[in-house]
Amino acid sequence: MRTITLDILNDRALDLLKDLELLKVIRLRRDSNTQDVSGNDLILKYKGSMQKQPISEVDEQLNIIRNEWE
Repeated sequence: MRTITLDILNDRALDLLKDLELLKVIRLRRDSNTQDVSGNDLILKYKGSMQKQPISEVDEQLNIIRNEWE
């Protein structure tokens, strides 16, 4: 058995790899150092993590953060 690392550039390629896994030709593993960055996964990951606030509050917080670096 050999291990290789692939960069998936297209979701169709991932579908093909999953099909090969179903045929027991390959085994897919998630690398602990990489993250799946597909749009739906990111939406689910961050959904509900921010509260709605007026834009003036967001601007004020950004200005505070920016001034801390100066």
